[in-house]
Amino acid sequence: MVAVQDLYDVMFRRRDVRAEFTGEPVDDQTLTRVLGAAHAAPSVGLTQPWDFLLVRDRSTRQTFFDHVQHERDTFASTLTGEKAEKFGRIKIDGVLESSLGVVVTYDAGRGGPAVLGRHAIADAGLYSVCLAIQNLWLAATAEELGVGWVSFYREPFLAGLLGIPDGIRPVAWLCLGPVSRRHDVPDLERHGWRTRSPLESVVHQEKW
Repeated sequence: MVAVQDLYDVMFRRRDVRAEFTGEPVDDQTLTRVLGAAHAAPSVGLTQPWDFLLVRDRSTRQTFFDHVQHERDTFASTLTGEKAEKFGRIKIDGVLESSLGVVVTYDAGRGGPAVLGRHAIADAGLYSVCLAIQNLWLAATAEELGVGWVSFYREPFLAGLLGIPDGIRPVAWLCLGPVSRRHDVPDLERHGWRTRSPLESVVHQEKW
C-alpha cells in the first residue's frame, strides 16, 4: 500500500518540465500505466470525454514547434521592460526534446444529449478533462517521468495538424518523457516571473 506521505510527495514534486527532457523512449508498459491513470479520472456523467493522441513523428513535432515559437514571439511583442527581459530567459516548451507529445482532447458530445450533472454547468466536461490531465501528470511524476503543458498554440492550428474532427477541442499538448532532473523550485519562480502565494491568502471561511 502506498503511504500517505508518498502521495503528497508526488504532488509536491510535480513540475512543468521544459528544458530537462532527455529524449529517451518511454517503454510501452509505463506509458500504458500513465494513460490508464488518466483514463481513471472522474468525469461528469461518467462521460469520459477525453481522447489521447500520441505524437512521436519528428516532422509533426517540428511543425508544431514552429507554430509555438510564432505564438511565443506574438506574446513577447506585448511585453516591455523588466517583464520582457524576464520572459526572454524562460523556455516555454519541450516539444522537440521530449520523447513524445500527448495531446488531450475534449468531446462535448460524448454521453449526450443528456449528460447527468452538466445541465447547469456547461464546462463540467472540460473540467473532467483537466482532472484526467492531472492524473496523467501525477502518475508520470510517480514513474519518474516529466510532463510539460504547452499552451502557446491556436486550437484550430493544432486540430488541423492532427486531423482532429470538428467539435473535438484540443485542450493540451503534453510533452512527456524521462528527465535529467526535476527542479525544487518551479521555472516561473526561479526566473522571477511570479511567486507562489501562501495558502492562507486563498482560504475563506463561510463567505468570501
